[in-house]
Amino acid sequence: MSDGRFAILDPAAGISGDMLLGAIIAAGAPAAWLAGLPARLGFPDVRVDIQQVDRCGIQATKVNVVPAEQDSHVAHRCIAELIATVERSPLSPWVRDRVVRAFRLLGEAEGRVHGVAPDQVALHEVGAVDAIIDLVGAIEGFEQLGITQVFNRPVAVGSGWVRAAHGMLPVPAPATAILLDGVDQRPNGPVVGEATTPTGAVLLKVLSAGAPPARWRALASGAWGAGDRDPSEYPNALRLILAERAMEAGEVVVLSTDLDDLSPEYLSPLRDALVTAGAVDVQVWTTQMKKGRTGFRIEAVAPVGDAERVAVAFFRHSTSAGVRRQVMERITVARRVIQVEAKDGTNVRVKVLDTPDGPRVKPEFEDVVALARRTGQAAPEVARDLHDRAIRLVRSERKTRSLTPNKES
Repeated sequence: MSDGRFAILDPAAGISGDMLLGAIIAAGAPAAWLAGLPARLGFPDVRVDIQQVDRCGIQATKVNVVPAEQDSHVAHRCIAELIATVERSPLSPWVRDRVVRAFRLLGEAEGRVHGVAPDQVALHEVGAVDAIIDLVGAIEGFEQLGITQVFNRPVAVGSGWVRAAHGMLPVPAPATAILLDGVDQRPNGPVVGEATTPTGAVLLKVLSAGAPPARWRALASGAWGAGDRDPSEYPNALRLILAERAMEAGEVVVLSTDLDDLSPEYLSPLRDALVTAGAVDVQVWTTQMKKGRTGFRIEAVAPVGDAERVAVAFFRHSTSAGVRRQVMERITVARRVIQVEAKDGTNVRVKVLDTPDGPRVKPEFEDVVALARRTGQAAPEVARDLHDRAIRLVRSERKTRSLTPNKES
């Protein structure tokens, strides 16, 4: 599902379910998908309103879940019932597993606060419907964007007091504080009131892998999801950044291991797991090990900040009992990925290296093979055509930039 991009959540003013939904729509998820979500979940009379608003001079997307008229009475739904609704809804396993985990974490947190069994924690009818749409929408929204990796910067929780069903509670509310265990928090700055809600906190727990990679490149950083309040002192909005790893890490860690008891057919999934964990390069070659056995040396190059995750992937996805580590300096040229339109009108990823002698391009192998299979052309022929198209596009971009007047001159 993922094309190598990932998302970074920047909750400098906190995070809630509707703020994240707004940011996801602003990042490119279809509004029609979100508008149709309540009916898919069994709430055909619930409406989702999407509008553009101003938050302290920043244009942001505001999402409101408007309950059905009959949902305004004081009825309740327990966590177990909401989980059952999710489990019978038409969702992908990736989405369903995370939504169910989110509800279980919510139930555990609220249950600890109120002394109730987690699956018997009850939500007011309107709040329950709002919660299920927020959780499913936020998680499935990343699936709509083609994103499977999410990271977050430290979160602001707010300050002061928040009104709850049983009176005023200090910020963060008790359940929110429990859900934020292990999540980096930041100074609240000017944020007053409840900045992070229980729904926002649990979304961070089930979606985010923590702090972003040490080196990354923003692809789009103008996606803002608005909160309800509109203070004049700061933008009450959540920023969502789409990014990719910056491959030109100067200092890297080289991790390697030798194996003679791993079937060769499992080398490919091991390579995939190492890359997913953060490796920027993986090499495998045959070695001769003790007692004349044939083995494999697997070597992964990772940015310093991802080295621990790559080491864990080695142990989890191979038979290795030990991994060697070396810190090295690496010199690389700047690289980026562009989209090139193929003959059939589809977009194909092409890697561009900006070398001292000019750009060097290489179409992504998986995209070349997929295009060849679709069109019936030979893969080398497809690659040559994409190479030529990419060179023309890159040269055209460079020419356009050179002709653009410098506003500072």
